[in-house]
Amino acid sequence: MSMTRRGFFATVGAGSALGIGGALPALAQQENTGELPRPGKGPIVIGSRNAMAAAARAVEGMRKGEDPLDAVIRGINIVEDDPEDDSVGLGGLPNEEGEVELDSSVMDGRAHKAGAVAGLRRVRNPSSVAALVMRRTDHVLIVGEGALRFARAHGFKEENLLTEKARQVWLEWKEQHSDHDDWLPPEGTEKKKEFGWKTRIDGSDFTYGTIHVSALTPGGDLVGCTSTSGLSFKIPGRIGDSPIIGAGLFVDNQVGAAGSTGRGEANLQNCSSFLVVELMRQGRTPEEACFEALRRIAARTEPRLRNPAGEPGYQLKLYALRRDGLVGGAAMRPADAEMVVHDGNEAKTLRMKTLYGG
Repeated sequence: MSMTRRGFFATVGAGSALGIGGALPALAQQENTGELPRPGKGPIVIGSRNAMAAAARAVEGMRKGEDPLDAVIRGINIVEDDPEDDSVGLGGLPNEEGEVELDSSVMDGRAHKAGAVAGLRRVRNPSSVAALVMRRTDHVLIVGEGALRFARAHGFKEENLLTEKARQVWLEWKEQHSDHDDWLPPEGTEKKKEFGWKTRIDGSDFTYGTIHVSALTPGGDLVGCTSTSGLSFKIPGRIGDSPIIGAGLFVDNQVGAAGSTGRGEANLQNCSSFLVVELMRQGRTPEEACFEALRRIAARTEPRLRNPAGEPGYQLKLYALRRDGLVGGAAMRPADAEMVVHDGNEAKTLRMKTLYGG
């Protein structure tokens, strides 16, 4: 079931959506005959639109013989360590009190094991801590102060994760988001109802920031990781979907891997990553599985989160990698509806189809 890397990206340009769904026509005849065929040459790595550097590092590491999950995590560490990226790790946007709280999960399909941390403060690499939860404890999820103590026990350095850039963004939010408090913007600046620096798809002044990466080895093993600083200016202690196995990440070595970015609450209420993998088990392509999950989420969206057209006003993106190497994804809305795909030779940013507004 292998194909050349040149053919892989030629198909991307020729097919629908990500265009990769038509690359393996023979697979449809093998869907329900048991285990999916083993992939050919690889590795293959997929990720969210901010995962270009992470995907390249993951492939490089696997080529050098690194454990695939370690290779993925080291790729994600690049983004977690970047103070200019406000979606994860150092420089992530804080909660409403100005404290950066990080969440992450990892899952290793080879042993069907997972680890996660949530509400982790003052440690910039939650993905690395999540891996230790999986490997060095009998637990799956450790949160808050317990997660920090666990990280300290394993030698992680504590530091202030609120960069000057993120602090200024947080102060602007404090000063501008309401006319019913005593926070004032700089003299000569009038309060305004909406920000110009960044808005959510539904027009509100909050942002989602997350990175997801899944990888398939040449031998057919799957691993994944999702990491985030969560919803900006959230209520302290709020946990999204990223550290929850089955929501922000799910891996089944016999089927595939899936992850998400966007509105975590919508994903949590529908366990979407688990659903995507199960739909692939039933024979759906990765793209079809992502679309079906989004349709179910949309149908269950409460009225206050719908736009005037009655559609969900928020963004949610799903990414899927099947064990035979087929990849796909889908997004609720057009804004930033992109994903990264690395075929083992080169990485490209690909446009995803959307449920609305496409």
